[in-house]
Amino acid sequence: MTTRALHERAERLRADRIPFVHARVVLAEKPTSAKPGDEAIVLMDGTIEGFVGGQCAQATVRAQGLELMQRGDTMLLRIAPNPEPDQSGKTVVHNACLSGGTLEIFMESVLPAPVVHIEGDSPIAQAMACVGSALGYDVQPYSGTDLNVVDAVLIASHGFGEEPALTSALAAGVPYIGMIASPKRAKAVLESLDIDPNLKSRIHAPAGLDIGARTPEEVALSVFAQIIEERRAPSRIRELPLLTSAPAAAATAIDPICQMTVAAVPTSIHAEIDGTTWYFCCPGCRDSFVASHSTAVNA
Repeated sequence: MTTRALHERAERLRADRIPFVHARVVLAEKPTSAKPGDEAIVLMDGTIEGFVGGQCAQATVRAQGLELMQRGDTMLLRIAPNPEPDQSGKTVVHNACLSGGTLEIFMESVLPAPVVHIEGDSPIAQAMACVGSALGYDVQPYSGTDLNVVDAVLIASHGFGEEPALTSALAAGVPYIGMIASPKRAKAVLESLDIDPNLKSRIHAPAGLDIGARTPEEVALSVFAQIIEERRAPSRIRELPLLTSAPAAAATAIDPICQMTVAAVPTSIHAEIDGTTWYFCCPGCRDSFVASHSTAVNA
């Protein structure tokens, strides 16, 4: 795949709101098959498109990329053929199967912008749209449809359509639901909802952190601060973002030949023996393991 084709592929993934990890080689110590500037993308199923090294290096990039996608983070990955001490600012991985060179690869998670639906056209609703857009969120007017791909529903309609919007957002499992209201009116609205009390507890009413906000802009800031706080909580990482195509946590396995950690996904090199699936960093390790197993059976 050419660099241009890879970039076009990445743009299509962004447009389709599909998470991926972009990897670029920034250092290559010979002998390596990759060179600085080589690029690849890691998809949610572990597929690697592009080139950042041979099969053993790709196995490490796949495993690290799938884990990185869960955190929505960046990483400078150093893959070395010999054990090395930890290095500040780098994730160092010993890959015994490398041909002798060392690679450093900058990896960046590319996740879809969180989707926020805002109900209402009040000054606070308008301020929330401005603040959310400035934060890079995908802010849209509340529609009541496709809520399964929405990360937050904010209701600032001051009494118009609040109950139906709250009920629909809860039914769709929207991670953050907030309503702008005074404590007294918020309590009255929640009490009017004929739903399970445990579900009601998921509604932030009044929404926002208590920062003494007064102006619409300050209220909007307090609401998005609360959204950020909840999205960064460990228990909510798996919901960042909440998409039908969101990356699932990837299991790992140990290559029984070289003892390298690899991703236990169908796109990794693997072999099934007596009902057990074994994962490997490269065909060489797989072939050695299969051959030794066959020898043991025939002995």
